[in-house]
Formats: sequence, C-alpha cells, structure tokens
Amino acid sequence: MAANRSSFTGKIGFVLAAAGSAVGLGNIWRFPYLAAKYGGGIFLLIYLILALTFGFTLMVAETAIGRKTGLSAIGAFKSLDKRFSFMGYIVALVPAIILPYYSVIGGWVMKYLFGFVSGNASGMAGDGYFNSYIGSTVEPIGWFFLFIGLTALVVLLGVEKGIEKVSKIMMPVLVVLIIVISGYTIFTMDGAVDGVLYLITPDFSHFSVMTVVAALGQLFYSMSLAMGIMITFGSYMKKDISITKSAVQVGVFDSGVAFLAALMVIPAVFAFSGGDPNALQQGPGLMFVTLPKIFNTMPGGNIIGVVFFIMVFFAAITSSISLMETVVSIFHDKFKLNRKLCCLIVLGISLLLGIPSSLGYSAWGSFKILGMQILDFFDFASNNLLMPLIALVTSIFVGFVIKPKMIIEEVEITGEFKVKKFFSFIIKYVAPVFIVLILISSILNAFGVITI
Repeated sequence: MAANRSSFTGKIGFVLAAAGSAVGLGNIWRFPYLAAKYGGGIFLLIYLILALTFGFTLMVAETAIGRKTGLSAIGAFKSLDKRFSFMGYIVALVPAIILPYYSVIGGWVMKYLFGFVSGNASGMAGDGYFNSYIGSTVEPIGWFFLFIGLTALVVLLGVEKGIEKVSKIMMPVLVVLIIVISGYTIFTMDGAVDGVLYLITPDFSHFSVMTVVAALGQLFYSMSLAMGIMITFGSYMKKDISITKSAVQVGVFDSGVAFLAALMVIPAVFAFSGGDPNALQQGPGLMFVTLPKIFNTMPGGNIIGVVFFIMVFFAAITSSISLMETVVSIFHDKFKLNRKLCCLIVLGISLLLGIPSSLGYSAWGSFKILGMQILDFFDFASNNLLMPLIALVTSIFVGFVIKPKMIIEEVEITGEFKVKKFFSFIIKYVAPVFIVLILISSILNAFGVITI
C-alpha cells in the first residue's frame, strides 16, 4: 500500500463506514416491501442465510482485493491481471452512475424532513403531494444540490476526519432511532403485533424460487457489493485488521438494520391498512406517500415523522458519502490529481448528471429511455445490469484467474481463515450460478415479463 494513502484508524472505523455504505434507502423501503410480498418470516430467513454465505464471500473477496493492492477498482484489477483492466472501468461506472440519482432521492428526503420539522406533516400526507413536489422544476434541484453538497463536504474532510468520524456518529444514532420508532409503533398501534408475527414467523408455504431470487437481489442491492466501494474501503484497511471478522460484522449490522426497518415499517402499515400486506408499495411511494399518511394519523405522529426522516437522512447520506468517496478515490488513483480537486471534479460531474434525473419527473417528463423515466433508467442500468455483471466477472476472476489462494493468503495475514474451503466453493461454483439467475430475473422483471 502506498505510504501516503489514507486509512481507517481501526476496525471500528472500517466496520461503521462499510455499514454506513451498506445501510441506505434500500434497507428502509425495499427490504420491508420485499419481506411483505414474499411471506415475511420465510423471506427474512432466506435473506439471513444468503447474507452469511453469498454476501460474506463476495465482501471478503472485494475487501481483500482492495487491501492487497492498496488501490481503488481501476488500479486494483490492473495490478492483479492486466487482461482484466477493463473491469476496473466498468466497476468505476457504477458509483458514478448511482451517486447523482441517489442524491436526487436524498434531496427528497431532506425536503420531507424539513416539512415535518416545520409542522407541515398534514400537508405532506395529502393525496398527490409527492407527485406534485417531484413534478415541480426548481425546488427538487435545490434540495438535490444541498444533499450532494453536504456529501462532498464530508468527503473533502478525508477518510479519518470525514467518513470515519461521521459514520461513528451517524450509524449508532440511526440504530437507536429505528429501535425507538419500532417500539413506539408496536406498542401503541392496534394491529401492529400482527405485522410483527408476520415478519418473524417463517411460513414455508410461501417459499418459492422467486423468494430466493428476491432475497438475493436485495442482498446484492443492500450490501454495497459490485460497486467498487468495498475494494476502495479495503484499500484503506490496515493489515492488522481481520477481513473475515469485519465482513461478518458489516453483514450482521446491515441485516440487523434491514430487520429493524421491517419491524418499524411492516407493523405500522399492517395497523394502518387492517392487515393488508399489499399496502406496502414498492419504491418511493412507501416512504413518501404511505408512511406520511400513517404518521399523520397516529398520536405524536409529527414527532415520529421528524425522527423517521432524520433516520432516513442518516441512512441516505452515509451511503452517498461512500459512493462519492469511491469515485474520488478512482479519480485520485488514475490521474494522480490532488484529492480535493478530484472531489470538486466529481461534485461538478454529479451535479450535471443529477439534474436530468430530477427534471425527468417535471420539465423532461416526456423523455423516456426504453420506456423509463431518466432516474429509473439509471437505476436499472446500474442495479439490474452492471452490478450483477460485475459480481459475475469478479467471481470468475477470483475463482479461476487469480485463484482463491491469493485472497486466502491476504485474509490469513491476521490469522487462519477457518472457512477457506467454503469460501473457495462459493466463489467458484455457487456465486456465478446465482448471479446469472439474478441478472436474468432482474432484466425480465424490468421489462415486465416477470414480477419481483
């Protein structure tokens, strides 16, 4: 590793930063939606099994690649095998695509947080408010600028003073806020207990192949895999930190927050809808339409709404920080420019790319790409195409090109890798098959052939 490369101060800094990246908007609305749709408890069980097998394996591989090379994605793949230099550029595309549109959604979160703080809960709960807001031209862009500006400020402060310090504060607070809201919902709303039972009781009659596909897709979406983030964070990891223990802790943290989010959302929606799991909509509708209506009808709902959107803001900005840091690190390693200059360049590019995503719901609403709004297309291209493709090639790269032995040797710097045979088997034979399944199913889902 380069002597002047930034690093996390220790294991806690790495784990909380990586968990901050993994814990994002997908945990808050996507996991509860999928858990409700695919049988609650059985989906949760499958998800946890996959997190500790498939997710663990890919996270160890990506982190070890980063630490071994001391480089971000472009440099890391090239240094290990020049034939795979192209992979670094494909990996670099993912956070560069996601950061702008993710920050647009982060701006929506800030708008709703401001609305609840300023006492406009009833207005935001009104029919059509969300569509009216994103359909306006100027205000959403302003909130987008503010959100991505805050993200850039943290990244400018660096790894230790910025990312690590913010993660150490925000992640514990986020967990406390989720627990508070979950407890309030479960113990104060009639019918909420039914939602809890639905979530924690596995019903094997609801099990299907699509349950596995949906759980694996959520895991992939949630744990910051195949984005270059874990490679970048691995490059900041000191050699005396255990990769395996850190990977397990990140996985447990991410899965725990997803479960708590489901425990917060599902009982509330169950109580509000009279036990109808279909009330859990996919996408922004859950967070920006359904939940504000619930907060508006519950005792102390305005306060709970404020707390909820503070929590969502923390989840959103820790993920956007990781995305921007990854792109900045790639620029820094590739062009050898000053880190602060790289950050400003990435900020400028992201602002330009984010504006179309915002305008895609207003002034540019008639412009479609493959029948999708601009933001939806960027989401489809990154999450449904590039990320599964990257994970597939990474599995093949580790399994058959550099071989699992290289990763195992890096992991065993801090002690024996007790599950190295399991790791090798998963990365060589299981991961590629499952990733192809995700890739095919997500494409078919995007075009309406199947529904996930």
